Parts: sequence; structure tokens; C-alpha cells
Amino acid sequence: MGRSPISTSNADNPPEGTIAKRRSYATLVDHMQTVLTQGGLYDDLAELDRYLEEYERAKIADPARAHTFEHLIMNEIKKANLDKEVPLEGGHSDFDLIKERAHALLSVIRNTQIQDGQHIFGEIPQAKRRVEFLGAILRYDAGTELSLRRTVAKLMGLELAELLAEPGRVSLKHGKSYGALLEKIDAATRTFIECFLEGRPVTADDAAVALGDDLVSPECLEELNRHLPRVQDLNERVEASREIEALLDGFAGRYIPAGPSGLITRGRDDVLPTGRNFYSLDPYRVPTKAAWEVGKRLADKVLAKHLAEEGRYPENIAIYWMCSDIMWADGEGLGQMLYLLGCRPKWLPNGRVAGIEVVPLKELGRPRIDLTVRVSGITRDNFPNCVELLDEAIQAAARLEESPEQNFIRKHTLAQMDSAADTGAWRDATLRIFASKPGTYMAGVNLAVYASAWKEEKDLADIFVYFNGYAYGKGLFGREAFRQLQSSLKTVDVTYNKVVSDEHDLFGCCCYFGTHGGMTAAARAASGRDVRTYYGDTREPEHVEVRTLADEIRRVVRTKLLNPKWIEGQKRHGYKGAGDISKRIGRVYGWEASTHAVDDWVFDDITKTFVLDEENRKFFAEHNPWALEEIARRLLEAAGRGLWEADPKVLEGLKEVYLEIEGWLEGRMGDVKGDFQGGAVDIVSAEEVSDWGEKMREIKARLGG
Repeated sequence: MGRSPISTSNADNPPEGTIAKRRSYATLVDHMQTVLTQGGLYDDLAELDRYLEEYERAKIADPARAHTFEHLIMNEIKKANLDKEVPLEGGHSDFDLIKERAHALLSVIRNTQIQDGQHIFGEIPQAKRRVEFLGAILRYDAGTELSLRRTVAKLMGLELAELLAEPGRVSLKHGKSYGALLEKIDAATRTFIECFLEGRPVTADDAAVALGDDLVSPECLEELNRHLPRVQDLNERVEASREIEALLDGFAGRYIPAGPSGLITRGRDDVLPTGRNFYSLDPYRVPTKAAWEVGKRLADKVLAKHLAEEGRYPENIAIYWMCSDIMWADGEGLGQMLYLLGCRPKWLPNGRVAGIEVVPLKELGRPRIDLTVRVSGITRDNFPNCVELLDEAIQAAARLEESPEQNFIRKHTLAQMDSAADTGAWRDATLRIFASKPGTYMAGVNLAVYASAWKEEKDLADIFVYFNGYAYGKGLFGREAFRQLQSSLKTVDVTYNKVVSDEHDLFGCCCYFGTHGGMTAAARAASGRDVRTYYGDTREPEHVEVRTLADEIRRVVRTKLLNPKWIEGQKRHGYKGAGDISKRIGRVYGWEASTHAVDDWVFDDITKTFVLDEENRKFFAEHNPWALEEIARRLLEAAGRGLWEADPKVLEGLKEVYLEIEGWLEGRMGDVKGDFQGGAVDIVSAEEVSDWGEKMREIKARLGG
């Protein structure tokens, strides 16, 4: 209104909303999150699960039949492309381990929540979708005394913590894997929520219908019904959401009430009702004590994984530090970085952070790990105190008179100084926090990938350094530091990011591959060797995980992108749904271009699912043929660049359909004049892009490249 803009923003997206406030004093009208539902299993994954259950029954009653199921299970693991995560080398002699790993992997897939379509502004979920929405909110129970999932597990005679810690185990009493039992618990919670929404407690008969023979502790019904008031309160606040009304009030210059923001699936149900002008958090309380504990567990998991794979500690971990770490997870990642450095926060009695203190090596029990941090532009601009806190810890660790083999920060600092002794040289050698130029918000690599403006990985590495060679910390804001970034990248052993909620994933924005992927390409180019790529997982903060980037890509591809349930949800939204499918597939391509972490079968199955499947092809033809053209063109580019070793029949089918798609588009363009891109994907290098070439040549000259 006037000079004060009004912007709509998801209540779970304080990073973008806060930037709108910062840039233009915008008034926000927040809206509800998309309904999340259980992802489940499908196709070959469901068939494998059935074989595993049959095996558990047969191994006691009919060992010969059980041996047959061993063959079927191993064949199905190959058919479902799970054999990289569930190695089959040991065969029958290692079948117990194969079975446990298969159960654990299926648990990760079946218990991932997925979006049920998209949120429509002004609409609130109804009927079954309301139950799903409330179930996703109540599923988060970290640090809570009363947990709906924990109570339902008690009804079944189970401990939720044990199920989460060991999803690959099988309960002989229940005849199911722990992962399958977690899925059943979630299904039962939704049944009980339905009872609560009817305004009544759950009866013994209700519990018997929901749990069947798995109801072993009916005395826990009293505890279960203690959840009734909370469910009713959440439901009332959902009903009270007034998104359209608030937007119209804003247009009329009327007051829009303020409200908090955050992930509703991470304990922030106070964002309800929506239709408010949200605010964020107190930056001086980051990290919180709870987030610090999660960060320590993450650090330990990362180090343990690298020790297991390489037999040594990583000397330098390159981390993409996103603003979501602060605004969604209260600084878990900041806590993780501080602990890797061997430092910890100091808190005042009111919860504010007053600085850091060094953890003695004897207490730490391991070397101090160096960091190379690419901080997001939103973190840089909105949380300078957090950036300075991390820089303070880096400086403190570098100054410690410790053995270089026990303090990798100091080791690399001394190496970078190259005998120089002045204060300026010391400061330059301790620069570890980098981002794009002040006022900009892009890692660069995503632009190059989308423009096909690269020929080889080295081009992407150069672009990453060009865009992100600006240092931040105490006393400096955006100092050119291309050489320091390059020097820091030379010692990187691991690149890293994390997921905190099923509301968001690494295909949700091009910044994920543009930054984490670009940083990986740059670290490889600078060091001349391969680096590990890891992905943390704090969706269950009390049971954090760290997996490889390739495994995280597989998880999200299986649970969402190829999941018929997720696809049908997107298709309900016609043009927009088709466009969002296309964007996500473009980001799969971006990850492969920057990290080579995408399996060939992923591209094969994407092609079969969206291009070669007749029903889905008709959907795109009717609603958004341009989205399908983009999908097919990116797939052809992946094959043409050698990023995808395609199944020959699949590639041939893709080429045939692409000609058909070109016909659709030419027909729809009618009398519209101008060039039609068609299937042309011109591959050019950064030097040929006029806006980049001269500046990049200048930077390369400074680096001696």
C-alpha cells in the first residue's frame, strides 16, 4: 500500500519473509503450510517389503521356503535399485545383515512425509486432509513430555525411542520390522485424531479397531486421551485462519495482527492461525541450548562416518550454512560448527549467547576440525552476530598453541601465511566464512548450469570461486578474498549440508545444488582429489543421522519425485503442478552436473515416469507442455554431456517423444513470431558469457591460474 508493499509468505518461510521486511519494510500476510502425508511404499519397494514379511514368517515354520525368499529378496533389491545402499556381496551367508539393511532403508522411505499437493491461499484443509495436517504437527515430539506417537507405541507394548534408533530390527512379537511399526503408529495416530475431532475420547473399541492384535497395553488409553484438548485447540486455530481476509485488510490499509513464524512440523504450532504479519526470532539466542546438543550429535556423526570410510579425521569440512538452520532449527548447524572447532557457546541466564569458550583438547578427545563456510546471503544480512560468533571461534581456535595435528585450523592457517608474520597476513589466513558479493544472493553455479554455460567441472569450480570469493566476519563485510577461498578449498575433505524437516528438501530450490554442489566441484578442482559429500538429517532431533549426498538424493527421489502419491498431488494443481515437477527434475540435473552424485537409474526412471508414461504425458500436454519440453531437454542434455548413461531403449523413446513435444509447442504458438528454442542446448563456457568473462579472467590471473 503506497510505499509499503504487502507480501504473502508461507508461515514456515521466515528467511524469505524477513528479507521482504528488510528490503522494503513489507507487511506480510502469512499462509498455511502444505499438508504432509505419509509417503509409504509403492511398486517394487512394496513388493520387497512383502517378501521380507513373508520371510520372517517362513524362517520359523518352513526354512526351505525361507531360503526361496532369500533369493526373491535379493533379486528384488537389485530390481528396485537398492543394491548400492544394501550391498549383496555376502549373499546367503550375510543374509541377516542384508535383511536388516533392507528393513532400515525401507523405513527411511516409508516414514518420510510428503506434500499432498500444494497449499491454495485462503483454503484450509478439510476432512481427511485436516487429519493428515494435524497428524504431521503432532508427529514432532522432541523434548516434549506428552507425545502422541510415544503413547500409541506404549499401547502396542513398544518404546518409540528404540524403534527410531534401530529401524532395521524385527519385532518377533509383532511380526514386523521396527520401521513398519513406526508406519503403523503414524496410521493409528491419525485414526485417534479423527476421534478427537469428533469431540470425544478414544474408547477401547476404537483402539482395538485401529491396532488389532497389536493392542497389548489398553491401560495406556487414559494417557492417550490426555491429547484430546491439544488436538481440539490445534483444530480451532486452523479454523481461525483468515488468509484472504487479512490480505484484503492490508489492501484497505487496515491493521494486520502480528504472529510468529517457523516450521509447524518442528514444534512451532504457534504459527496458527495464519493470516498474520509474521516476525522471526531473537538472533542473540542462537544457538539455543537444545540446538547445541543436536549440533554436537551431528558433529560426532559426521566425524564417525569419515573415520569409518577413510580411517582418519577430516581436516576441513566445507559447510553450506543456510538461514533455515537459524530460523527453523535454532542454530543446530551453528552449534555443530562450533563443536567441530572445539568451542562452545556461553549463555547468559536469560538464554542469550554471550560469546564462546574453548573446549580443552583433553575434554574434546579429538583434533579440532577446520571449516570452510559458505554462508547464505540471508544469514549474512540478517544474522551478522551469528557470523561474528562463528568467526570469533575460528580466530580463538587458530590462536591456540597446540600441535598442528591436533588443531587443523592452526595447521592450515600457518600453511596459508607462508612465513609472513604481520597482522594482516594472520587475518587473511584465518578467513573461513565466505559468500557472494554484498547485496547479492546467488552462488553462480546454478545460473551456469541452467544456462548450459559450462563445458567441464572446472568451469563450475571457477564460477563458484568468482561468485563467492568474498569474506565475512568480525571487522569485515564482503572483502575480496578469492585466493583465501581457493586456499581453504584445497584442504577440504568433506562438503556438507543438512535436512531438518520433510517440508523442505534438496530439490526445493536451485540454491542447494548451486551452493553445496558448486562448493563440491570447487573443492575437487582446488585439491585435485575427490571429496566426500555428506548430508545430515535432524528430522528426528533426538536420533540424528548423517548419510552420503548420493543416499540423500536417492531418498528424496524415491519418497517424492517418483512416488505416485506425490505425483498425483502435484497433478491436482494443473499448470503449476507440472511446472513444479519440471523444476525439481531440473535440480536433479543440477546435482549431477555439480557433484556426479545421481545414479543413472534415477534419470532412467524419471524418463519412464514423466516422459514415456502415456497418462502423465497427456497431463503435461493438456496443462503445461512447456514443462515437459524442459524436462525432456534437460534429460537429453544430461545424456549428451555423458552425465547419464541411459538405457538405450529409454533414450530412444525420449528422443521420439521430444519430437512429438516440439510438434505440440509449434502448434500452440500459432502465429506467434520469434525464435523457438526447441531441442537446442548450446554448450558454452563461462569465458563466452560476456558478463562473466572479463571479471573471471581477472580473478584467475590473481590466483595464478
